Amino acid sequence: MKKRLMVDLDDVICNKGYLYIINKFLNTNYQVDDFTDYYMQDVIPENRKEEWNDFFAQHNGYDKAEFICTAQESLKKLSEKYEIFIVTAYYIKDRHITSGKVLKDKLEWLLTYLPFIPLSNYVFANNKEIIDCDIKIDDKLSNLIGHGETKLLFTAYHNKGLTNEELKSENVQRVDNWQQIEDILL
Repeated sequence: MKKRLMVDLDDVICNKGYLYIINKFLNTNYQVDDFTDYYMQDVIPENRKEEWNDFFAQHNGYDKAEFICTAQESLKKLSEKYEIFIVTAYYIKDRHITSGKVLKDKLEWLLTYLPFIPLSNYVFANNKEIIDCDIKIDDKLSNLIGHGETKLLFTAYHNKGLTNEELKSENVQRVDNWQQIEDILL
């Protein structure tokens, strides 16, 4: 029986789609590394939040999402050894109503770009603590808590400040790219 591998979607497999929508809305040229907080939308001025919500609801960030490095190729290799589950949150902070649309956009992207992972292995859940997999890969430390013998924190703009001591206390190893993941898991 293959070991189970949980992999997060946003900022682990792909990124830049959400950033594209923010830049289009604000007419800016933010880059991923301009952010340090998890919620990029916090750059939206308070007096434009309602306008932002309407704008966001009309756009699909996954139309502009890009694979991070060799994520697609690496996942294909990993799928030969592991049973892969893509576990991704779909609830958007401050956008309760639009969350269903985000779920649909993510599903369409997954079906298009990761067809070798069965539809039954796509899990949409904001609380990843309940996921029971042997190996977990995520960019958010709190999503690695719970089950899992191997826990890999994928470096992202919002987690660079976490220290080695913090990661060690949670039995988590940092990875900076997909080649490192292959080196560890293959």
